[in-house]
Amino acid sequence: MPHFVIDCSETLLDVHSPEEIMQKVHDAADSTQLFGKGDIKVRINPYKYYNVGNSKSDFIHVFANIMEGRNQTQKADLSRKIIKVLKCMFPSTPIISINIRDFEKVTYCNKSMV
Repeated sequence: MPHFVIDCSETLLDVHSPEEIMQKVHDAADSTQLFGKGDIKVRINPYKYYNVGNSKSDFIHVFANIMEGRNQTQKADLSRKIIKVLKCMFPSTPIISINIRDFEKVTYCNKSMV
């Protein structure tokens, strides 16, 4: 159920492969034990064209979308674990961030629910 969408500058893929980045984010999310086995989905969007603070500085931002029901402490721990692993992978990247959004159970629908 949880979706982690990684936006980043394309040049970061010269440092680590997309597969390695996605796996590290997956493993960090999995380590929280907030999600069922096999439920974590990770995607990456590398950007060739971007403007960060009117510069071309490298960046990583993770958009985490999870089902409601986790408390603030759990979500803060999830954020810190993901940022920690990305910071280790990209120590010279000036901007590494994440935000977590909750899906509402009542409005969520997928193919198997119809």
